[in-house]
Amino acid sequence: MTRLPGILAEIAEVAGEEAALAIARVRGGSQIYVPPVPPANHWLCQLIGADRARKVCDQLTAGVGPRRVDLPQGPTGKLNAIRASDQAEIDRLIRAQRSERDIALSTGYTERTVRRRRAKLGKPADTRQITLF
Repeated sequence: MTRLPGILAEIAEVAGEEAALAIARVRGGSQIYVPPVPPANHWLCQLIGADRARKVCDQLTAGVGPRRVDLPQGPTGKLNAIRASDQAEIDRLIRAQRSERDIALSTGYTERTVRRRRAKLGKPADTRQITLF
């Protein structure tokens, strides 16, 4: 059995390690939306099955209301140090104004790593947002 961090350990507790690792592989390093009861077409139901998805959602939301969760990559992720080739790809995607989530999922790094790289480049998170003041 693999030692899983935080939320992934909670998921493994109710749905099994295989399900936790599958979720980490697909969405690790990004923020996910967890409904109290997932509809049949929810990505989580599609990935691990409706019964296990309901158990995961109930565990993470306590059946009260929806929740956003920063999902760690666990053993499926890359180290925090960015390789030069990956850095170039992240930089390219930042310049193309892709979202932090999209960049994280396509490169295998976390949203946090992408935010740090964006800050080093001096690029705002989203230039399409109008200012309120």
